[in-house]
Amino acid sequence: MSTEPGAEVATMAPHVQSTGAVAGYRPGRTLRLSVELRRQFKRRRTIGVLALMVALPLILIGALQLGGAEEAEENSRVNLVDVATASGLNLTLFVLFATTGFFLVVVFALFFGDTVASEASWGSLRYALATPVPRARLLRQKWLAALVLSVGSLVTVVVVSVIAGGIAFGFGDVVTPVGIALDQGTAVVRLAGMVGYLAVHLLVVGSLAFWLSTVTDAPLAAVGGAVFTTVVFAVLEQVEQLGAVRDWFPTAFNYAWTDLLQTPVDSADLFRGVVQGLAYSAVFTALAFRHFARRDVTS
Repeated sequence: MSTEPGAEVATMAPHVQSTGAVAGYRPGRTLRLSVELRRQFKRRRTIGVLALMVALPLILIGALQLGGAEEAEENSRVNLVDVATASGLNLTLFVLFATTGFFLVVVFALFFGDTVASEASWGSLRYALATPVPRARLLRQKWLAALVLSVGSLVTVVVVSVIAGGIAFGFGDVVTPVGIALDQGTAVVRLAGMVGYLAVHLLVVGSLAFWLSTVTDAPLAAVGGAVFTTVVFAVLEQVEQLGAVRDWFPTAFNYAWTDLLQTPVDSADLFRGVVQGLAYSAVFTALAFRHFARRDVTS
């Protein structure tokens, strides 16, 4: 049986006309997550943040060894800094406590807020879409890459704190500010829970920055807008006249992870913090996808 010249082209034509894509094109194979992660890892911003995550516990260890004793004598309020030198795990808890309010907020906002806006500011976003990469897939891959980098930074500071703190202060049990001791096994499990809780809760500021990143071409505006909004809510949370309204703020349960230091654990605020964090994150992420799908990308 012979085939007429052009018969194969004619056979493929309906498929090309119906989808608008050339033969062999698979949207699901474009912009793999591993490719996006390699691109992000090569950026100076990523290297700088990871370097800070490694350096921060070392700086705090030096500060505690040099001036911690005098600080503790002058401060009559019992808190995590008073027991920070009890063990490496105690130091890790102090590092998390010291960075939850602002430092980690900036890190999550930076990775999420810079991911799309930076491409737009460089003028490469439209070329990525013309590759062609479907808009929803491009945004999903960038969201996942930002999540991996953010959570990776959080895990990095925890691991470095445990190791460096253990070398400096010993690998002993956790001693809470109220004098309750937790054995290493229990403490490690609860520390993992704390990291998981913080990852979910900080995802709120990350998803907010991600949404802003699809709205503006200026990375600083997206990152700064998310951080500024978080700071404003943190300040408003101190206004007692607002009453129960404060419980609905994105920052309402920032430090609920400290409830894992109790025996038994009070999970009420932890549960509400996780649910509320996931809800806010879902809303902001949905807004980002909705806006980007309708956006006229010219840069």
